[in-house]
Amino acid sequence: MKYEKEKLEEKKERAYTILTRLKKIYPTASTALHHTSALELLVATILSAQCTDERVNLVTKALFSKYHTTNEFADANRAELERIIKSTGFYRAKANSIINCCKMLVEKHGGVVPDTMEDLVKLPGVGRKTANVILGNFYGKTEGIVVDTHVKRLSELLELTKQTEPEKIEVDLMQIIPKKNWIAAGNILILHGRNICTARNPRCKECKVNDLCPSAKD
Repeated sequence: MKYEKEKLEEKKERAYTILTRLKKIYPTASTALHHTSALELLVATILSAQCTDERVNLVTKALFSKYHTTNEFADANRAELERIIKSTGFYRAKANSIINCCKMLVEKHGGVVPDTMEDLVKLPGVGRKTANVILGNFYGKTEGIVVDTHVKRLSELLELTKQTEPEKIEVDLMQIIPKKNWIAAGNILILHGRNICTARNPRCKECKVNDLCPSAKD
């Protein structure tokens, strides 16, 4: 099949089949970032940029035992915060985002993580990906689709999009995936990208959607 010449309805049908199969493999797909509050998920997601969820979870175990509230993060000693999160990479920029983000939460939102896309993306260090993670996985609100490195890679390999920028990829995915499946779609593709369709050594022979993937290797 020439997937690149698919009509929109054909692409919708293929995307539906892909997600239906993968959902059977990952029926309870959700974010792998450990958290007990919207604040913890926000901080963990900021730390997850260019870092594995496993590493973030190791770091936040210590981090969340020291800082419990938005005020505590806003008033954190920068050097101490950087020391704790250093192993996640880009720790200076991440510490800056966390502190400034929490300062704005205290000043503008009474210390509460907002539950709207409009308010979330105004926070320092928060883009659509982070906002979608929080809205979908904590508040259960369907505003968009999380497009991280896994979702980006799989969307391109499956030729569900020809775009390369995350926000443009998200727009394409939102056009071919029903809104009721947006939250699950992001989580499912992330898990599949982590477990089977890995960046370095994709295990195409084990993939349950390889017959629907133009990039599948024999």
